[in-house]
Amino acid sequence: MEFRARPTARGRADTRSDPPRARPSTPPTEPVRRRAEDPGHPADPGRHPLTGDPGHPTEPPRRRAGGRIARRLRRTALAALVTAAVVVPVSAAARPEIPAPAPAVLAPLTASTLDKAYEANRADAAAAARMAADHGDRTRAAADRAMTAPSRRFLSFDGRGSGRAVEVFGDLAHADRVAVLVPGSDTTLETYDRFRAGAAALRARLGRRGAVLAWLGYETPGTVSTTVLTTDRAKEAAPLLRAFLHRLRGVVGGSARVSLLCHSYGTVVCGSAAPGLDVSDIVLVGSPGTGASDAAALRTSARVWAARGSADWIAHVPHASLGLFGTTVGFGPDPVSPAFGARVFQAGTGGHSDYFAPGSVSLANLARIVLGDPSEVTRA
Repeated sequence: MEFRARPTARGRADTRSDPPRARPSTPPTEPVRRRAEDPGHPADPGRHPLTGDPGHPTEPPRRRAGGRIARRLRRTALAALVTAAVVVPVSAAARPEIPAPAPAVLAPLTASTLDKAYEANRADAAAAARMAADHGDRTRAAADRAMTAPSRRFLSFDGRGSGRAVEVFGDLAHADRVAVLVPGSDTTLETYDRFRAGAAALRARLGRRGAVLAWLGYETPGTVSTTVLTTDRAKEAAPLLRAFLHRLRGVVGGSARVSLLCHSYGTVVCGSAAPGLDVSDIVLVGSPGTGASDAAALRTSARVWAARGSADWIAHVPHASLGLFGTTVGFGPDPVSPAFGARVFQAGTGGHSDYFAPGSVSLANLARIVLGDPSEVTRA
């Protein structure tokens, strides 16, 4: 859906400078229930998924006013998003802190120390589960307890706050094709299973030579919050991601092909971390923007890919940035636009949560990128 100015009877779009005029009364906008970033339901095509503004057909503004109106509307839309995020209560903000042990102190990661790291992090998860249960938080206790299964392998685990974890799928010590998945907003230990399912689905497509790492290594923003509209969390996360990728080389060696697969707000994290990263590919799916003006501005030698499913509501979010309230709101150009300069590939008809769905066009293309088969990727 496009945001357009409502034309007047004279055919010129209304602006703030136009004198007030009588307008037909309209019913008040119905309150909108915000959805999590992984909503599980298609967005209402008649309303903007974040602002809830109803769509209405308009005639295009006159050519001479088009550029000015477009710029003004982008700013207005971004300001509306900020206002909505400020006024909507966020229940998580009032949640009491959940006690958990500090992360285990581990030896530097190498192929020979992986098993010890896995064992230590399972023990930490077990301790976190007990403390969460004693605290009365059964949901967190169950999430932590699930991570103690002998089949689970974590390079790191931190049960404090919203939680952080890095899980391994496949034989990392012997893999020569490695994918690192970076999630978007509202990914916590409680919601981790949906993120984990995508990593497991990709691993199944890679075969024995591939490994996947689900990197929940930063505090993700809430979907309904001011933090999801700025690069602040991404800038905090970027050095953590860069440090992790550096440590990862100590396990897989310099010859392994490492790809960075980034979803939604995770693409903002990857955009902030991109300059000089030692990765073969950076893949942006369901992206609101990266904070960079184009692929060249990411300052990376990696191939930059982008895709968006045809039912992804992120297409309706204003792809622009604006200085507002002392910070920068929005993330700039759309990575799937031709002007951005990424290699755009097909993602099928899926929505915002479907890029790693088993059997999907998107997952097949992601696997081809990770395996180093760019000529097999179906381009959009």
